[in-house]
Amino acid sequence: MHNIWKQISRRLVVSAAFFRPESERIALERRLRGKEEARKLALCDAVIVSFGKSGRTWLRVMLSRFYKTKHGLASDQLLGFDNLHKQNPAIPKLFFTHDNYLKDYTGHADSKIDYYGHKVILLARDPRDVAVSQFFQWKFRMRPAKKKLNRYPPHGADISLFEFVMNEDAGLPKIIAFLNLWAREMDKIDDFLLVRYEDMRADTAGQLKRITDFLGTPGTDAEIRDAVDYASVENMRRLEQERKFWLSGNRLVPKDRNNPDSYKVRRAKVGGWRDYFDDDQVERINALVEDRLDPVYGYTSGKKVVNL
Repeated sequence: MHNIWKQISRRLVVSAAFFRPESERIALERRLRGKEEARKLALCDAVIVSFGKSGRTWLRVMLSRFYKTKHGLASDQLLGFDNLHKQNPAIPKLFFTHDNYLKDYTGHADSKIDYYGHKVILLARDPRDVAVSQFFQWKFRMRPAKKKLNRYPPHGADISLFEFVMNEDAGLPKIIAFLNLWAREMDKIDDFLLVRYEDMRADTAGQLKRITDFLGTPGTDAEIRDAVDYASVENMRRLEQERKFWLSGNRLVPKDRNNPDSYKVRRAKVGGWRDYFDDDQVERINALVEDRLDPVYGYTSGKKVVNL
């Protein structure tokens, strides 16, 4: 009920500014969203941060299943901040965030000082795969208002996949800037865990165990395996088709049942970005990543990934 009320109140405030310039209305909505993020950050037991399309829904489904199995819950809701905590206090309050709006409220755009003192998991994915997945999210799933709010190309824009990926405000440059800021700040967060999507695909059970141990809620091998099996790509696609988690909003609901690119669970392929570009485009994309991305994540030819 709190989330519903916050959405309604935010819309009312923004609607009241209808006659103000669009840029002011967007700034106002971003601050209001940032205020709500600050509230959740202050109350949570841990934060799970990721850029969009980095595997957050997959991890959310696994953790939801893990805690439901571990504590004998029957709810069909996905884990959302404190909803499962209210059913059993042993389940932590987890704040899932794409780190979009907090800075608009706190003013801390050049650091992650807002996260200091918190237990933080950063879920990272190869930005080339993220950029391609973001294109399909923008084209088939994202609401027009959300595109304006986050400076994506306008709704209905005639833009190719390659143009989108190279776009400074929506594609690789934006994703790399997000990862680079976190790379500069991660050593300042005492309780920090870096998890890579690629490692989750290679050893899902092992990575889920790392995460649940880090959260202070270790599970048995059977509980971990059950959660991994439940969140398999095949089962998540089935759950999405059946609208299993409709009570949790549109996180796992297809926009068009007949269009596979409109599904939340699309391909889940590591390195699949290459399938969409010719050799020259692949070379230009790789050059951008090599030139700009901090090597700490292991996606460039530099030093190996840390914190694994």
